[in-house]
Amino acid sequence: MPSTSLDAPAAVGSTLTYMNAAMSMTDFLMSGLFEKFPRLKIAYSEGQIGWIPYILERADKVWEDNRGWGGVEDKVLRPPSEYYFEHVYGCFFDDPHGVKNIEAIGIDNVTFETDYPHSDSTWPHSLKIAMDIMKDLDDETVYKIVRGNAIKMLHLPLDR
Repeated sequence: MPSTSLDAPAAVGSTLTYMNAAMSMTDFLMSGLFEKFPRLKIAYSEGQIGWIPYILERADKVWEDNRGWGGVEDKVLRPPSEYYFEHVYGCFFDDPHGVKNIEAIGIDNVTFETDYPHSDSTWPHSLKIAMDIMKDLDDETVYKIVRGNAIKMLHLPLDR
């Protein structure tokens, strides 16, 4: 987990766990690897999802304004957010803010996780918490988040 200083309490790292995912996703979006490997799929577990819209917005802005000197002009041929929607999945277990922003994150780009047995998980109340967080979503969206998107991402031979 990331830390801000040697004497930072463990709670700092737990608060900032999304940072590793955000940095890694930004690296992938700006790497050109999705051009080189067009079938590559990536899932970010244990990072929640609420941070994703900002990273996508910022990456697109940097790509648009700075790609000539930013080192991506010849390898990132489209806005980074386009690669995200084609290749990346965000996973969450307790992120009401992320669920409220599901349209910006991508209904087809999100999966639910339990993160058992970590201390930061919602277990043994995962189902209750998931249902509460997703109570305002329609049935099709909930299905995609809790089952459908994972089946698609992993190419599982399962029916609805």
